[in-house]
Amino acid sequence: MSQVQLLRAADYPRMPWKNGGGSTLEIARDQGEGLEGFGWRLSIADIGESGGFSAFNGYQRIITVLEGQGMQLQVDAAVSRPLLPLDPFAFAGDSRVDCRLLGGAIRDFNLIYAPQRYAARLQWLVVQAPQRLFSSASSLLLFNAGEALQVRLDGADCASLGRYDCLQIKRAGGALAELQLQADVAGACCLIELSRR
Repeated sequence: MSQVQLLRAADYPRMPWKNGGGSTLEIARDQGEGLEGFGWRLSIADIGESGGFSAFNGYQRIITVLEGQGMQLQVDAAVSRPLLPLDPFAFAGDSRVDCRLLGGAIRDFNLIYAPQRYAARLQWLVVQAPQRLFSSASSLLLFNAGEALQVRLDGADCASLGRYDCLQIKRAGGALAELQLQADVAGACCLIELSRR
């Protein structure tokens, strides 16, 4: 049995950063309010200038540039590769992180989760021909970074996702979900699989 929720980009609430340096559009979370108490949280952030990131102690982060030329992060003492659009990068939430923009403002996509509470998998897909995917994760999040994306769940029409819309699917008892994806214009989407430990 599945619970399905279509989350529209136009409805995402805007929240301030923990360090006060900007704001985030929150896509979804498992629980909690504000910037505390969640087991996982999915969001979009606009970064207008180079600077420090907020700390999220006890969490793992996976960040992906959506728009703009990219950025480079210094995570504690290590400098990341240049992070270009749709190239995800993972780091610990309690690291000291400074961001250097590579050519102006960017927009990025963030998964933050508590690894002691959730196992997570994140992958970007380019949908050109129809694709069929299977997952037994208890929570699935399908985020569309392209144009219109048609989604079928277990053989039935489920949703049409516009740019930056997200489909959230909750499954009971580890049941296997079958997702079919189709787009008229080739575009990228992100599939996130989360299961309670």
